[in-house]
Amino acid sequence: MLPGDRGSDECGRHHGRRCARQRWFEASVDAARALAQLETIQVKGRAPKTGYTRDEFGPAWADVDHNGCDTRNDILGRDLLDKTFKPGTNGCVVASGTLADKYTGTRIGFVRGQDTSSRVQIDHIVPLSDAWQKGAQQLSEERRKEFANDPLNLMAADGPTNAAKGDSDAATWLPPNKAFRCDYVARQTTVKAKYSLWVTPAEHDSIARTLKGCN
Repeated sequence: MLPGDRGSDECGRHHGRRCARQRWFEASVDAARALAQLETIQVKGRAPKTGYTRDEFGPAWADVDHNGCDTRNDILGRDLLDKTFKPGTNGCVVASGTLADKYTGTRIGFVRGQDTSSRVQIDHIVPLSDAWQKGAQQLSEERRKEFANDPLNLMAADGPTNAAKGDSDAATWLPPNKAFRCDYVARQTTVKAKYSLWVTPAEHDSIARTLKGCN
């Protein structure tokens, strides 16, 4: 965690079922283990993007764990500090908070609103379009929906930085905050292994190079 990050404590109060999955995110990366896992992932070229739409991964931010709260608010509730919640939503809809953003290493204020909510976005660590071109086309509709809402593959992030990432893989984009790059590529490796997605040769080399440079 970044210094002063109390997200884990606050997560337990409001989103207990999500918290166990958060621990991997907060732990220091085991580079050797991630490298070993990387070598289990198939390496081949990117498939065509033909047929891809967001709808192929189900409704955006569905309540897949049936806790009464959509995935976007679950992740905001997990990742933000000093949160407040919209009254009458049973501790679901996050009204404000502070993000210790791991992509930039900065702190960002979040206030829900038409002109302000986009400052903090929910990023798919492995982008949906990237997944589609590297194996997700062969997944069932239900499995793709699970992928799109899996907390392991989701993180609150600085809006402009997330927009700059787009659907890039590790060969073309890594977080500006170099201190988070090891955790980032290790997370991508874990997600791709979990969902039997492949990596391109350039992507494999970028991930391996990053992990070999980790302390």
